[in-house]
Amino acid sequence: MPHDALIIGGGHNGLTTACYLARAGLKVRVLEARDIVGGAAVTEEFHPGFRNSVASYTVSLLNPRVIADLNLAAHGLAVVFRPMSNFLPLENGDALRVGPDVADTQAEVRRFSAADAARLPDYYAMLERLAGTLRELVLVTPPDPNRGIAGILDTLKLAMRLKRLPLAAQRDLIELFGRSAGEILDDWFESAPIKAALGFDSIVGAYASPYAPGSGYVQLHHCFGEVNGRKGAWGHAIGGMGAITQAMAKEAGRLGVEISTAAPVAQVRVKGGKAAGVVLVNGDEIDARMVVSNVGPRLLFGKLLDPAHLAPEFLERIRRFKTGSGVLRMNVALSELPDFCGLGTARQAHHGAGIILAPSLGYMEHAYAEARERGMSRNPVVEVLIPSALDDSLAPAGQHVASMFCQYFAPHLPDGRSWDAEREAAADLAIDAVNRFAPNFRKSIIARQVLTPLDLERTFGLTDGDIFHGRLSLEQLFSSRPLLGHADYRTPIRGLYLCGSGAHPGGGVTGAPGLNAAREITKDWRRRAV
Repeated sequence: MPHDALIIGGGHNGLTTACYLARAGLKVRVLEARDIVGGAAVTEEFHPGFRNSVASYTVSLLNPRVIADLNLAAHGLAVVFRPMSNFLPLENGDALRVGPDVADTQAEVRRFSAADAARLPDYYAMLERLAGTLRELVLVTPPDPNRGIAGILDTLKLAMRLKRLPLAAQRDLIELFGRSAGEILDDWFESAPIKAALGFDSIVGAYASPYAPGSGYVQLHHCFGEVNGRKGAWGHAIGGMGAITQAMAKEAGRLGVEISTAAPVAQVRVKGGKAAGVVLVNGDEIDARMVVSNVGPRLLFGKLLDPAHLAPEFLERIRRFKTGSGVLRMNVALSELPDFCGLGTARQAHHGAGIILAPSLGYMEHAYAEARERGMSRNPVVEVLIPSALDDSLAPAGQHVASMFCQYFAPHLPDGRSWDAEREAAADLAIDAVNRFAPNFRKSIIARQVLTPLDLERTFGLTDGDIFHGRLSLEQLFSSRPLLGHADYRTPIRGLYLCGSGAHPGGGVTGAPGLNAAREITKDWRRRAV
């Protein structure tokens, strides 16, 4: 008897969709290419005794409704706060500490600018107003005015929702969507450290300068999360990011979902214009009443479907769908904690923070320009997280693991150069960047795991190494994600759906695309439209 739904990709969104569909009574099977479920949100041992979140590495955006509905806490998920939000070492040996509260940050910023410290609460309030609006939109299906009366009504409802915002907030929203984060921060503040600390979010996963138009939205995208009810906070999942997806897998198992690992999909089968199942790489054919894709749009439509089933104009639009984060991901095993700013190697609050190695917006802009020219930044932007400072389960006693999120490293190197040949040289540049602020860092490294953009594509199916499954730019957001006319998680092929980060609301470990897709799929299932 065929399955009701096959889900391609066992990442967090695929597992989320699987759970909701199973709760609705469907017979569901998840097909994961790797030998471990979880997609890019996994915890693995990368050196004997050292475990870490291999790709995605920190928690905030995971939707509270998903956490509650999937019983993740009951399945063992525990998230702890960072003791300090961010720590920004400066080139003169000083540092800016951000958080845990606004008053703490104000006291720090006051050392650099009294005017900036005074403005900071207003800036945070502005961001929170807009983040609150975004939270309301995260779990809605984007409207499409081209879908008749219902689409027009949905569009009007959205317009009325935005109209209820105060006029000043409407203006702020337009600014953040259209302007660069760099320009906005320059208008608000005068001191470089606070602009760098706040502006870092605008480039995370974006192969663009903080002065690129639209980077204001990327910054906002990283502000709508929460941890344990505290809005805008960031935290660590005990056991690493794999604790999230392992909890999801337990709930899926409880609901009767079948999960198959080491089951890469080669093709989506289409019969009579309708998705009918898949063909695995090993040649096995699996029938199903519908297929749900948790892989990115470019991978699904460009490689897993016969182009004869899609209109040429649609295929051309998908070909132009922009991907590529410019990210190098590293995990390192350490014999001791880094000594930033001469503060020592004893465990301190800043070791549990997001440590941002990019002392100014100008530093970030130069790093991007250099990557555009040379393929990689000689002085890259690096965020270091040391989860073992909060979670003793990840490393042997007295030793540590660190995540390094490094930009900018071009999705494709110029002049025909290969990432396989350049991997170790790129890793050395990232380590040098950390070593400039923590001189004991290089000598403390016991082992390292290096993932270039090409490795991220080969290992996790992230096209061009794009951690968001597609650029978070205005033409690829909301009703236009992935394309106008197909932002409701349905595709041009009946019975084929999107549930991953290439659909609204985009990237990050949110679970929102998975929840939203399940809602629309269930509607179709109940009215026999599949």
